[in-house]
Amino acid sequence: MGFVRAPAVAGLFYPAAPQVLAGDVRRMLEAAAPAVAARPPKAIIAPHAGYVYSGPIAASVYARLASVRRDITRVVLIGPSHRVAFRGIAVSSADAFETPLGRIPVDRQATAQLLHIPGCGSLEAAHDQEHSLEVHLPFLQAMLDRFSLVPLVAGDASPDLVAAVLEAVWGGRETLLVISSDLSHYLDYDSARRLDAATCEAIERLDSTAIAVDQACGRVPVGGLLALAKRRGLSVETVDLRNSGDTAGPRDKVVGYGGWIFAEADEDPATDDDQAMLRAGKAALLGLARSAIEARIKGGTAVVPDDLPARFHTPGASFVTLKRGGALRGCVGSPEAWRPLVADVVDNAVKAAFHDPRFTPLGQAELNDLDISVSVLSQPQPLAFADEADLLRQLRPRVDGLIIEDGPHRALFLPAVWEMLPEPGQFLAELKRKGGMRTDHWSPNLRAKRFTAVELKND
Repeated sequence: MGFVRAPAVAGLFYPAAPQVLAGDVRRMLEAAAPAVAARPPKAIIAPHAGYVYSGPIAASVYARLASVRRDITRVVLIGPSHRVAFRGIAVSSADAFETPLGRIPVDRQATAQLLHIPGCGSLEAAHDQEHSLEVHLPFLQAMLDRFSLVPLVAGDASPDLVAAVLEAVWGGRETLLVISSDLSHYLDYDSARRLDAATCEAIERLDSTAIAVDQACGRVPVGGLLALAKRRGLSVETVDLRNSGDTAGPRDKVVGYGGWIFAEADEDPATDDDQAMLRAGKAALLGLARSAIEARIKGGTAVVPDDLPARFHTPGASFVTLKRGGALRGCVGSPEAWRPLVADVVDNAVKAAFHDPRFTPLGQAELNDLDISVSVLSQPQPLAFADEADLLRQLRPRVDGLIIEDGPHRALFLPAVWEMLPEPGQFLAELKRKGGMRTDHWSPNLRAKRFTAVELKND
């Protein structure tokens, strides 16, 4: 292996002897309250002081990784710079980071990818003596089987830059984001508790703007995570909130520590199995939509097959889209589930063909080259936002469908519309236009909900 970043604070922040270090970490993890996270952790915030002070708080968070130790194979670790002043985010050129417990390979492909983001650069001086990353590594080595590392040090950077970096390496269930931060510094015990409680509330609200300079040394990476967590709809759980006066220090001047876990919402529809079932039933649902249209042309009604999976007879929300020669020919649907999915598909197919006010009723001659798609929607979830910019930051291109309403005006776009309108600003502007609003319309009464969809169509 090439360049290896050697331990800089072994023997200072934590024991340098491998056996002593392993024993200390094990005992702190065992002392942490045992708990299993409701959903797999996607990100955590944990402190980075000497183990005698912050180790128990860090252990309370890391102990929650026990159930996913085999799933996580990459850790993106970002902490604040304490020794080197610079602008942006520093990527390491090391091939591995070393602790007394062994070496951790760096994901060089990911670090090379990040260098293309304006504001990111390679700065080894920022990593050489930095403890905000190093003190996390023994906990990660104890809790995970095998993993690679994406080490990042944040200097003078904006939350938007941090969010862009984290977004670029977001990955799937194999990737864990670790944000390194202590809280208040050198206040008396009671004052620290009050200020740290306010910081905790801001984190629980996913409010990236409410953490001041004196509230967290890692406020830059924390702010970036909170902005991205809000945009992606992550949940947050406070695991621990204490200070050095609770662990090993005096109470006249303390440092605050906290631990939080962030989790992604369940995939929509509810489970991967449900998505697989819907995709497996693609031919049946598309055939049902077509037969409903053909039956109406002939003056009859569609016959629902008896052998459809039970899932298709449970409540479901669908949109049926008709196209001819790539051009839209009709689209009607249900924003929320209120009747069996098969009934919803049949009714929406007929309405898309014969009752979409934008088009004349479909004719017999159009059936042969009619392309039909059925989108099955998740339950719409309300979005909380301060202004239009905040709403746009939360949208997930090519993932979210969006419903907006303001007084009598209401409009919906399916996730498939991102193919034609790939920019969030354009997507929202055209949705306003569809709802009879000006593209620059804004009011405090505007409401928005997002949803996802499984789109079924013939390839």
